[in-house]
Amino acid sequence: MPFAVYVLGLAVFAQGTSEFMLSGLISSIAADLGVSLAAAGLLTSAFAVGMVLGAPLMALAGRTWPRRRALLFFLAVFVAVHIAGALTPSYGVLLATRFVGALANAGFWAVALTAAVSMVPDRLKGRATAVVVGGVTIACVVGVPAGAVLGERWGWRAAFWAVALVSLPAFAATLRSLPGGVRGDREAAPVPVRDELRVLTGPRLRPTLLTMALVQGATFCAFSYLEPLLTRTTGLDAAWVPAALALFGAGAFLGVTVAGRYADRRPTALVAYGMVALAFGWSALALTAGHPVAVLVLIPLLGLLAFGTGTALITRLLGQAAGAPTLAGASTTAAFNLGAAVGPWAGGLALDAGLGHRAPVWVSAALMGLALVVAGARRAAVAVSGVRVTG
Repeated sequence: MPFAVYVLGLAVFAQGTSEFMLSGLISSIAADLGVSLAAAGLLTSAFAVGMVLGAPLMALAGRTWPRRRALLFFLAVFVAVHIAGALTPSYGVLLATRFVGALANAGFWAVALTAAVSMVPDRLKGRATAVVVGGVTIACVVGVPAGAVLGERWGWRAAFWAVALVSLPAFAATLRSLPGGVRGDREAAPVPVRDELRVLTGPRLRPTLLTMALVQGATFCAFSYLEPLLTRTTGLDAAWVPAALALFGAGAFLGVTVAGRYADRRPTALVAYGMVALAFGWSALALTAGHPVAVLVLIPLLGLLAFGTGTALITRLLGQAAGAPTLAGASTTAAFNLGAAVGPWAGGLALDAGLGHRAPVWVSAALMGLALVVAGARRAAVAVSGVRVTG
């Protein structure tokens, strides 16, 4: 595996820490800025909306740039907005920095996914994808719990400063490790945008994109409100929150590792079994949320299933969108984060409706049920048309 692929994973680690760390900081942000938990949860949704919009826009804007230049630009913007977020006393400004930071993160992800799979032969594309996505899971294991600890001891702003500082080594490593030069030296000429859009809007790809969005919506819905669930329903002390987040991240890392090894060979089976297991898993968490032992057992298992299934879906999407080399990573990133936007928003609606802190987990189970319906409808439609379904 080229070293540059691991460098991309390092940068994604810093960005993934930012994307997920609010799950351990949501109560302190709400208290400090004088907003509700649902409003604080919208900071996660704002980030996700920025990712959805930014993925195609940034990919198109930077499609004629050398990949290294594009990646360095996106990282620089990412660092700047986190410094601004750490300094602001305004909820509105913080919301704006989350959105702009997400635009930069989306641009980086869209280029990084495409760059990673372009560096390796077909038999290693699943592993290259897993290395990049693995940066997010390591963020869950190390970065997110560390952010929760920093927030507990020195306030949530310390976590924003930490993300900015951790991004600097990623910037330096990207500068040194990725090939430079003008586009065309090492990269093929861009495919016409019209041809790429024709691939992305085809009937084969749309249901897979929607399935990805629903699976990630379920993950982010429950994960965004995990801290209040643990402290207000499960009855755990706040000191347990970083440990629980680390358990989720450890499971996620294992899931990505397994998916990276098998997604190229059996993506359909991994996705199907993972989705069914997630539907039952989120339901089980909602039912047992009042029992600490059951919750602490389920959290890493759900991390494994959520990120293993997500990685298999990413591998499938990149394979199906091979005719759209610029927008393949962008469409995958957009679908991933469409779910990440809708999930916390839907969970916040359930909380505001007075349905209790288990409600976001039940919403996650419902989203997984809908994902299974979409996936089943796709397979039925393909079967009726007489076309064989492939991974």
